[in-house]
Amino acid sequence: MPIFHSRQNTELSTHDKVLKAAQKLFARNGYDGTTTKELAETAGIAEGTLFRHFTNKKAILVEVATNGWIELLTDLLTELSEMANYEAISHVMYKRMLRLGDNYDMMRVCFMEVQLHPDLRDRIRSEVIEKMTDVAEAFFQTAMERGVYRRMNPRVIAQVFLGMFVVAGFSHETIAQPGASPLEMKEMAEGLADIFLNGVLAKK
Repeated sequence: MPIFHSRQNTELSTHDKVLKAAQKLFARNGYDGTTTKELAETAGIAEGTLFRHFTNKKAILVEVATNGWIELLTDLLTELSEMANYEAISHVMYKRMLRLGDNYDMMRVCFMEVQLHPDLRDRIRSEVIEKMTDVAEAFFQTAMERGVYRRMNPRVIAQVFLGMFVVAGFSHETIAQPGASPLEMKEMAEGLADIFLNGVLAKK
């Protein structure tokens, strides 16, 4: 029995090493520019060992991208219960901006490769994004019933919310200038929170 557990742990460790190597190489060289030999070398395993864990290179991309999207959206949804006011939303946005560097490889693979592989894009949409949107929609529906948000289509709000926060966490060039200071990122986060909660039209 102890031997069985030891093998299981080793297999899980190898599996994760391959995913970590793939995330790094796919972000740097792209999926098409990365060979399975390079993946194995970066993971520190034999190329034959790689195929004992994954049927092919595409299967590795699918898991890297799927796990990446799940991580991106789960982080947001776990904090939804605290997002009923301006301060809470701006705080979450600010934390995402500060973590841009840590998540760059993952987000680059999630965004760039999904655009190049329609089958992967469809899978991410059906298995991850739609399910996450369902959760967000339910939250906003409940919040409206409690009077936290004004009555609107909760599905639309969920889609806007997830889209805004995912893009905000994608790159410095998308939201903030390269090398932006913590203060500048804080101001941007507060601005985005204000737009989401209050819109952009002047109140009459």
